[in-house]
Amino acid sequence: MIEVFSTNVQESPEADKLVGLLRQQFPNSRINFDLDDCDRILRVEGVDFHPVEVISLVNENGFDCRIPE
Repeated sequence: MIEVFSTNVQESPEADKLVGLLRQQFPNSRINFDLDDCDRILRVEGVDFHPVEVISLVNENGFDCRIPE
């Protein structure tokens, strides 16, 4: 499964921190940010993650995260 999230992450260090936290939570998933995209895309690919948990983790670290409509 691949899920794409829209975020308000602006800087690479912030994205790197979140990727690290997400990889701890979902170690078998591929996770990356596209900060050049206007929606600051977070992409998660794997079989053992839940979008609600991804959103919660990002939100708990002070950033907005949602599934784009």
